[in-house]
Amino acid sequence: MLSLTNVSSRYGAIQALKGVNLRVDKGEIVTLIGANGAGKTTTLRAITGLVPASQGEILFEGRRLNDIPTHKLVALGICMVPEGRAVFANLSVLENLEMGAYLQRDKVKNKIALERVFGLFPRLSERSKQAAGTLSGGEQQMLAIGRALMAHPRLLLLDEPSLGLAPILVHSIFEAIDLINSEGTTILLVEQNANAALRHSHRAYVLETGSIVMDGPSQQLAADQRVKEAYLGEK
Repeated sequence: MLSLTNVSSRYGAIQALKGVNLRVDKGEIVTLIGANGAGKTTTLRAITGLVPASQGEILFEGRRLNDIPTHKLVALGICMVPEGRAVFANLSVLENLEMGAYLQRDKVKNKIALERVFGLFPRLSERSKQAAGTLSGGEQQMLAIGRALMAHPRLLLLDEPSLGLAPILVHSIFEAIDLINSEGTTILLVEQNANAALRHSHRAYVLETGSIVMDGPSQQLAADQRVKEAYLGEK
């Protein structure tokens, strides 16, 4: 569904990605793990055109994304939930979700999507009239994911969905990610919580200073001594 071939990206003089190769097949959850500054978020930003690829090719369902403006990707079936959630703080929960359906003109489809989001995250239904800025961090993360789902994405890009959340909420968010995937949405997950990321994904890539240094089935990487020591806190 998605492939990156020899993709490099720069922030001015700093080369953030160095010849990244990865693929995401339809129906998978694929995770990117790595330390802060490794290039995980930059990879998502390169896919979405927020940081242009200085070299290499990015394909989605065989279509080259390099030259497609960011705002047109949602119509292709790609949505990103950014790090830090970026909800519209002054709008209500319901208005935030309606913003996710901005391109959708089918009211029946929108109603079904809204029911799906409220089924996944009942707390959003309870707080539908509440200003998004007054929600807890976990609730805002649910809202950010729900808003993306309103656009009916085929590929969902998640950037640090567990960041700053209490352990019980981290568990809830990953349960929701599993359910979203089981219903047919392909997911590329960037996550610093390597334990959770490897438990809830099919395959994984390890990024170090802008380069892929390891990849394979998630269970295999979770059992690798180098990954255990560097990312899982095990000796």
